[in-house]
Amino acid sequence: MRISNVRLYDGHEYTNPTKNYSVTIEEGRITEITEGERKTENGETVDGMERVLSPAFHDSHMHFLRYGLMKRELDLRHVTSWEEMKKEVLEYYPEMENGDWVVGRGLDDSEFKDRNDLLTGKDLDELHLHTYMFFLHQDGHECIVNHKVIDLLKDEKEFNEIPDAFKETDDSGDWTGRFKDSAVHFIKHHFRKRSSEDAKDAIKHGIPHMLKHGITTIHTDDLNFIGSYDRLWEAYTGLEKEGELPIRVYLHHYIFKKQHLHDFLERHPERTGEGTEHVKVGAVKIFLDGTQRLHTSAMRIPYKDQPDTNGILIYTQEELNELVRLAGENRMQVAMHAIGDQAVEQAITALEQKEARTDMYHHRVIHAQTLGEDLLYRLEKLKPTIETQPSFLMGEWDQKVKWVGEDLAPYCDAFKSIVNRGIPYTLSSDLPIGSIDPFEGMFAAVNRTDLTGNPSGGWQPQEKLTVNEAYRGYTSMPTIIELNEPHNSGTLSEGERADFILLDRHPMEVSSDEINNIRVVETWHNGKKVYSL
Repeated sequence: MRISNVRLYDGHEYTNPTKNYSVTIEEGRITEITEGERKTENGETVDGMERVLSPAFHDSHMHFLRYGLMKRELDLRHVTSWEEMKKEVLEYYPEMENGDWVVGRGLDDSEFKDRNDLLTGKDLDELHLHTYMFFLHQDGHECIVNHKVIDLLKDEKEFNEIPDAFKETDDSGDWTGRFKDSAVHFIKHHFRKRSSEDAKDAIKHGIPHMLKHGITTIHTDDLNFIGSYDRLWEAYTGLEKEGELPIRVYLHHYIFKKQHLHDFLERHPERTGEGTEHVKVGAVKIFLDGTQRLHTSAMRIPYKDQPDTNGILIYTQEELNELVRLAGENRMQVAMHAIGDQAVEQAITALEQKEARTDMYHHRVIHAQTLGEDLLYRLEKLKPTIETQPSFLMGEWDQKVKWVGEDLAPYCDAFKSIVNRGIPYTLSSDLPIGSIDPFEGMFAAVNRTDLTGNPSGGWQPQEKLTVNEAYRGYTSMPTIIELNEPHNSGTLSEGERADFILLDRHPMEVSSDEINNIRVVETWHNGKKVYSL
């Protein structure tokens, strides 16, 4: 088959919006790219109508199962008051199966119009629902549970190993029902267990949204939303066998301590980049710190607006070194959540170990929202991949100086500094926390403003990316961390697998403040059309 009369764009060789091409596809691969229009003598020719053919997108950091579940569970993103939330919960409760949890996601009670304080477990008890209740904050780093869940947690030995800073207490020292970061992960992982069939339903619900936005490859941290890597693997590979998985998936394995990694290595023969055609083992996911909003991300200096804390490191350096060595010695890539500069420094030190084999396994540092000149120098030498989420900037730019101060602000979300030093990078969504639309991520990286154009000129404008650099963050750059994948360069080239999209506009002919308005018209996977506008 040939697609004729298309313009090409990949942020590399093909960037000229005035040239037309013909692209031949055979057996799921791009076999020929020629300038000008051509028709096949024997076979189908499709008129591309001067649309823009581009590599399909790779989203290197998301929580896909959680996104799919949000379509089925209580979505609280629109709720603006405690009274409204109570009404939503009480209306939702009768639809539940007996013994199930009441689960809500997308909550931001700091914005409730009828409250001057944050919700606690006592507030949830007012609902008089004799079941477990769990409500997750919009950013995924904080939750509220009722006393029925608190009673469960008191009997969990491993929960007591989690730092107390992640467990809010009242004046009497009792848990209030608000938990943060690692404590949240524990609750999700141990108590919200789902069957493979439940997971398959949620995944199927989410797939059309991926294809609508041109995403055909995802890296996803789903374990905490199903509780078992076996069931997770069964869900995705089951859909693949049924012919209902038109995306490629890398499944991360979240761990909290060394024994969890040992257990995985003993139970699962596959390592990073190994698996089926569409489902492969991803990275070992490790959280090193928390988040800036909660002042739990680990900083080298105290927070400017909370000078009594500089955040929390979850591991000692030696504990992390052991985890990374064990992963590297067993062909496993590591992906470390590190937001504060102290956590990034800890990640770098662990990856500098010879046994980590960073040059071979292309280990990843997720977020890296606060850096420094010394850290950039070490990253340039080490070259792990930095996974960025530019869309976060749109909601946080006006808080950064308050958190880290004027001196560190130039090193926050330092995308251009990373690119200029040749440090591998990706752009990603952190779905469902960030926007699913890659073009919104590119907009934020290129403009460094919110969608209304604030702040004027962009926040820390010296860190703006070019359109080509931003585009590569969703196409060619993520292929570096996709191990054992032939014909996968994220570019338009002969021999490349035919995962591509058609766009309504060429990224080089729209202004920077219009990038987010580019739309995917068609998505193709393995040479077959899987989405059409």
